[in-house]
Amino acid sequence: MLIDSHAHLDDRRFDNDRDMLIKNLKNNGIEMVINIGADLQSSIASVSLTEKYDNIYAAVGIHPHSAKEMDNSTIEILRAFAKRAKVVAIGEIGLDFYYDNSPRDIQRKWFREQINLAKEVDLPVVIHTRDAAEETFNILKEAQDGTLRGVLHCYSGSAEMAAEYIKMGFYISLAGPVTFKNARVSREVAKIVPLDKLLIETDCPYLTPEPYRGKRNEPIFVKYVAGTIAEAKGISFEELAKATNRNTRELFRISE
Repeated sequence: MLIDSHAHLDDRRFDNDRDMLIKNLKNNGIEMVINIGADLQSSIASVSLTEKYDNIYAAVGIHPHSAKEMDNSTIEILRAFAKRAKVVAIGEIGLDFYYDNSPRDIQRKWFREQINLAKEVDLPVVIHTRDAAEETFNILKEAQDGTLRGVLHCYSGSAEMAAEYIKMGFYISLAGPVTFKNARVSREVAKIVPLDKLLIETDCPYLTPEPYRGKRNEPIFVKYVAGTIAEAKGISFEELAKATNRNTRELFRISE
């Protein structure tokens, strides 16, 4: 059994078969899924999924694309959601200087505010960063007072920076791109990240791994991510699965 540590099953691309897909997860080797919020609507939807399905947990947060829509009332809503038993993280949050859908100063402000919220409510952060690697790292390092924990989701940075994040106590999560033919850096990251600091994810419906690249991604495809990482590390699939399941439960404080 595997855990998909980052999915977006609330996405409209699952509207036609969401219920069947979730009910069949365990039959397809998926123990549980962490469904991740990216704005208020998707955070609300993620919480709703946790109420309907035993094997779904949620993160709530505002992606940098939607940071321009935030105000203090948004933080209050997230704070209220954070009190729910199956809300296990604040995220996904961070910086995205590739699309710049929100002004960069606004992204920075609400990234910091959501980090502070996570520390206040004692939940980990799920970090998105694109074309903002150094600044994301610096903001997290500045905020790290020994209480901040979290994961770099769908990590695409260098092996050297991954090592620095691990020194700060963060986990590294790898997704479908590690399976791509040109994914030399991602496979190098897979090799160097200690087994006890590694998570796996799909980020579905995005970033479908080989051999299904181009089709809708879904949690059962996380096995291809796991298989590629296990091969890169020279360990068995079973060892990789056991470790990443344990790490996911530890980070998000989900008991057996």
